[in-house]
Amino acid sequence: MKTKILVAICATALFISCSRVPITGRKQMHLLPESELMAMSLTSYRDFLSKSNLVSDMDAQTEMVKRVGGNIAAAVQRYMVSNKKFAERVAGFKWEFNLVDDKAINAWCMPGGKVVVYTGLLPVTQTETGLAIVMGHEIAHAIARHGNERMSQGLLVQLGGIGLSVATSSNSAATQNIFNQSYGIASTLGTLAYSRKHESEADKLGLVFMSLAGYDPREAPAFWERMAAVSGGGQKPPEILSTHPSDQTRIKDIRAFLPQAMKYYKPA
Repeated sequence: MKTKILVAICATALFISCSRVPITGRKQMHLLPESELMAMSLTSYRDFLSKSNLVSDMDAQTEMVKRVGGNIAAAVQRYMVSNKKFAERVAGFKWEFNLVDDKAINAWCMPGGKVVVYTGLLPVTQTETGLAIVMGHEIAHAIARHGNERMSQGLLVQLGGIGLSVATSSNSAATQNIFNQSYGIASTLGTLAYSRKHESEADKLGLVFMSLAGYDPREAPAFWERMAAVSGGGQKPPEILSTHPSDQTRIKDIRAFLPQAMKYYKPA
């Protein structure tokens, strides 16, 4: 009986909430209104900032993060708005870019365009283009609504037959708990357990986004080779690599997608 109920919920959810990811065209399911997810994200984002050691806006590295982020965000906005069927993907986005003093090799983008880069990542990115590779990838997760998709899966699995109107309410304690688990807020913010499918998709979208912003996507394989070297020698991989495809698979797939990404590349 429970199985039938769950199947019915899944069928209803798929009928109501299916959409396609920009560029890849993959079908995906969303149960949560994106506006509610943005509100939940904003609360968590502000809490994170209040507890973090932010690098001054006057610092050269912070200026670089804001510059690269701003360039990519502007390119993404233009692309989504020009493709009217995707314009709603950036509706309500209020972009912010911050650098936090933390040795973790990590970066993330919350729904609504709240982006954080950790100082531990910069020795690996090395250049503005290297940084654009990572920021394009993380922004791609938000544009593709991977978090919403992941949470929707969690809602169906964990809440079963509970009415969707209750399950998707921002006031639901169960929904908030799943949000916290999905985005790693209960442990380390920004460690959403995206599937490898999501990670590979973010690689592709990220290459297009950085290309649109005037950054050369052909530098991506070398960057991911540096990331692979950082995680080598039996060490625990950086958070940003924890659920990503294998190094060899990622670099191979990126090289294969480069001709497509280059179609969008217009040097500044």
